[in-house]
Amino acid sequence: MQMINDTPGTSSSIRRRGLTALWLVLVLTAAPMAVRADKVPGYEKYEEGYEGYLGDGIPKQGEDEEAELARAVQNPIADLISLPFQNNTNFNFGPLEGTQNVLNIQPVIPFDLTEKWLMVTRTILPVVSQPAFWSGQDREFGLGDTLFSAFFSPKDRSLWLGKWLWGAGPAILVPTSTDDRLGAGEWAAGPSVVILTMRGRWVIGSLFSNVWSFTGDNRVNLFTWQPFVNYNFDHGWYLSSSPVITANWKADNSDDTWTVPVGGGFGRVFLLGRQPINASFQAFYNAVKPDNIGPDWTIRFTIQFLFPRGRT
Repeated sequence: MQMINDTPGTSSSIRRRGLTALWLVLVLTAAPMAVRADKVPGYEKYEEGYEGYLGDGIPKQGEDEEAELARAVQNPIADLISLPFQNNTNFNFGPLEGTQNVLNIQPVIPFDLTEKWLMVTRTILPVVSQPAFWSGQDREFGLGDTLFSAFFSPKDRSLWLGKWLWGAGPAILVPTSTDDRLGAGEWAAGPSVVILTMRGRWVIGSLFSNVWSFTGDNRVNLFTWQPFVNYNFDHGWYLSSSPVITANWKADNSDDTWTVPVGGGFGRVFLLGRQPINASFQAFYNAVKPDNIGPDWTIRFTIQFLFPRGRT
């Protein structure tokens, strides 16, 4: 979503506050990592009715650790600390059909709230390399706006929707973009919901959010839908499709509202020494996209460091 800011002074002030908020988010979410690393499976005293499940993010005695972690990385609300680096290369982007690159740094930190409830925080900080939009314009490199989400999700199976695990909470857009070309530079917020089921080798679900800006020129009204379908093989291998479908309700032309990618790829969870890692590759063709912006194609590569509870 490309926007031009007509009030640079106001935008700079908003962005400074956004960067300060980002540092607070990173400090608060990073602190539990060291504390939880020493916990071991079974330390929780859940009330009757709680049952662990394959893909909850907690390797337990007798479980296949590769199968557990493969499903956990496909579960947005697993009880699993992780640090993904997701690189998206977008081809034929903009009026000059350049190449855009967006590296999303996405720390995921779960918190135990009660015996029955979990909160999973997810922060997405984009590092953007933006091509020129007209002849003579330079490429722009810097930060985009940060999206922070917190999902409240039940640990007690009696609170699931049948066989469907769910989570819901706020999504907050923090104005950390370092240039008008890299983000709207406005605060925005709205709801975010995830629902999924894990049956046999399948992990299937969807993540929805919509954020509206409440500062600046109120130029942000963005809907995001990420459906995900995964099929797991032995030894940590899996097939995956998780396109990010967006609708910019503030687009000047209704034909420029939707971006709808189609595609998928594969991945594997493996050990590098004793460090569990998830690596995946996906490619997407944008069947629907804004005119003169694009992109036509996207290649996504993700490397994700996993810190499951109880590993020594």
